[in-house]
Amino acid sequence: MSIPAPLGRASPPTRARGVARDRLPPALPTCWPPGARLTLNSRAGRCLRSPAGIPSPGAEICAFDLPRHLRARLTRSSHANPALCRGRVVRVPAGNLVRVAGTELVIPCNVSDYDGPSEQNFDWSFSSSGGSFVELASTWEVGFGAQLYRERLQRGEILLRRTANDAVELHIKDVQPSDQGHYKCSTPSTDATVQGNYEDTVQVKVLSDALHVAASPLSSPGPGLGRSLSLHLGEPFELRCEAATTSPLHTHLALRWELRHGATRQRVLALTREGRLHPGPGYEQRYHGGDVRLDTVGSDGYRLSVTRALAADQGTYRCVVSEWIEEQGAWQEIQEKAVDVATVVIQPTEPDYQVYLNASKVPEFSDDLTELECRVVDKRSMEGSVRVTVSWYYRVNRRNDDVVTSELLAAMDGDWTLKYGERSRQRARDGDFIFSKERADTFSFRIQRTTEEDRGNYYCVVSAWTRQRNSSWVKSRDVFSKPVHIFWASEDTYPFDLIPSGITCFCSLIPDSVLVVKARQPKPFFAAGNTFEMTCKVSSQNIKSPRYSVLITAEKPAGDLSSPNETKYIISLDQDAVVRLENWTDASRVDGVVLEKVQEDEFRYRMYHTQVSDAGLYRCVVTAWSPVRGSLWREAATSLSNPIEIDFQTSGPIFNASVYSDTPSVIRGDLIKLFCIVTVEGAALDPDDMAFDVSWFVVHSFGLDKAPILLSSLDRKGIVSTARRDWKSDLSLERVGVLEFLLQVHGSEDQDFGNYYCSVAPWVKSPTGSWQKEAEIYSKPVFITVKMDVLNAFKYPLLIGVGLSTVVGLLSCLIGYCSSHWCCKKEVQETRRERRRLMSMEMD
Repeated sequence: MSIPAPLGRASPPTRARGVARDRLPPALPTCWPPGARLTLNSRAGRCLRSPAGIPSPGAEICAFDLPRHLRARLTRSSHANPALCRGRVVRVPAGNLVRVAGTELVIPCNVSDYDGPSEQNFDWSFSSSGGSFVELASTWEVGFGAQLYRERLQRGEILLRRTANDAVELHIKDVQPSDQGHYKCSTPSTDATVQGNYEDTVQVKVLSDALHVAASPLSSPGPGLGRSLSLHLGEPFELRCEAATTSPLHTHLALRWELRHGATRQRVLALTREGRLHPGPGYEQRYHGGDVRLDTVGSDGYRLSVTRALAADQGTYRCVVSEWIEEQGAWQEIQEKAVDVATVVIQPTEPDYQVYLNASKVPEFSDDLTELECRVVDKRSMEGSVRVTVSWYYRVNRRNDDVVTSELLAAMDGDWTLKYGERSRQRARDGDFIFSKERADTFSFRIQRTTEEDRGNYYCVVSAWTRQRNSSWVKSRDVFSKPVHIFWASEDTYPFDLIPSGITCFCSLIPDSVLVVKARQPKPFFAAGNTFEMTCKVSSQNIKSPRYSVLITAEKPAGDLSSPNETKYIISLDQDAVVRLENWTDASRVDGVVLEKVQEDEFRYRMYHTQVSDAGLYRCVVTAWSPVRGSLWREAATSLSNPIEIDFQTSGPIFNASVYSDTPSVIRGDLIKLFCIVTVEGAALDPDDMAFDVSWFVVHSFGLDKAPILLSSLDRKGIVSTARRDWKSDLSLERVGVLEFLLQVHGSEDQDFGNYYCSVAPWVKSPTGSWQKEAEIYSKPVFITVKMDVLNAFKYPLLIGVGLSTVVGLLSCLIGYCSSHWCCKKEVQETRRERRRLMSMEMD
């Protein structure tokens, strides 16, 4: 059956959605899911139903006590269409979820087969016993959660994370035993007709922390101190840790050993929950060879054994244990703990040797032959189980103190496999680079045709490899040679003082590169609003086929207090003639600066519609580039031009700014008013010819030792922008006069104290009609104090105390009165007197 429902948020539908609790309704069910099996004789079989009364996929639908024609109709429909309808289906994980107190609980929920918008809303509620549910969280209503959970929602301990338009996840951080119970996920109706199920419930069990992980005492501490273990190469060592759980449920433990080198961690060996061992990356050969093992000791002990210590085994070893439980046929990790077991220090031992690098053939010109020999000498205790290999490196020679990384040319593994670096791969394939081993202790590197790009520093690294029990090779030591310097030239002007200390130079003499840049101003005198033009002429020597890149910089004059000694990058042009704006932030003059190449060695910079704020020293920074192989370029030299100054001589007005407040000390919650007053000295200006950019700042300190915080700004067009803050007071900024600007802080808080000041950027209209921006001015700060209202702070506690005292007094009086009237009353028996009437005198 179908029940019409309006689109949008609606209350959950009634339970008339298909299969009833014990039998089918007189009509066909609203939703018969795919895969459901029809059972006409329920007394001979079983009937599986979902809690909402809708059969789940694959369940049996029982049809009994129905008219024969209806059972026949239901049977024909089941054969014709295994899914009689498609209704809304809300799903949460089936079965029970088990988590450990202190961990994070994540419950996914999704909805399918619905009408309406693609993005659906979800409501979560909780019940500790499965009876009445309490609102928990909602994707639609901010205040949906009950008062009990609002504090945890505000702290972010309970939150909803949308993973798709039709799916969300409920996250509960640091789950507690009180969070155990039933969680219901429901979706407001957006369907044209109500059909399907609109909610689903999952039960969560919270277990106490029953996992114990501890480090066992070191079996052979040796000369170590505390939990430190000092070893020599080749010595064995063992580490142990204890792990046990007393969980009332059936759980499995998984354990892994990790090795930490500084900030990096490496997995050594792991024992899975199924009891399988998995070696970490780089430990496969040692594990299969029996060099690294993991054994169990007793009922709760786990031992990591290493038969031959290597240099790579040095570091801090960590035992990580996780507890797993099976949920709905899949294993789920419910908690994880770790403990540092020991720090292993490997002392350097043999083999011991020295490495020397020599240039047997030095190039005298371009395309000449270069040959280097790397020799291993002073070998001591080099056993047959040790072999040596070589790696070659290149480092370009720099004419400054910049740190340059080395480039790998070729490296040889322990099995004599040679691997090339990016720099040498193609030239080695072409036969230009040749790496060879001349003798057991000598390696050579030959460059058949040495180019200018090959000039620089070369060094070799000889590695010692030790044979393992499984015939594999593991690196045990690296020894670096001193670098040699390869260079040649035809003139005797090479600056030998640029050769770093400790480098052997095999070089001829080379002239130094010379780069000179001269800047000039074709029109030395101009006024604000005109165009500024500067040309830069470049000349170079001893640079092969140079191309130039140009950067225009501006430096504020020394008298400018707003940003003294600030160098600003404006625009640049690279060696491929590509122009890019650097730090030019004036949005109204995006196209106001132009840099162009006039000739190969001349460049021109133009700045249109200059402002007074553009005053400063302008320079050209030129870099010369020389071509190398292909389309690559090498930086040859950099030079700075002479400065060109922009100085506006003006007799215009002088602006000053000051801050005034009639509420320097306020009570929390009161209104703070701050006035920024601008004064003009000198030439009188029409108010229509002036405009101001005003910004308010605050420094939250009694001094000005902290960074200022932008509060609000108002530009010359009257647009107000308010910055985002971490507290709740409101700000308003308005222009209350021609030269007055008012900042108001509504509902002041404790965080609103501090030094307030304003910055003003005046704009003056020139006779030509263009607006000129003057230098920015700053006011002196005014300190605002926010105090607490003692009366309001203690008003409610006093009222509550007086009220409680009055109620307690009245209650005490009532109890005393009742006790004295009903409990303590005594009955006094009096002697009964006869009541006889006196006889009259006449009768006497």
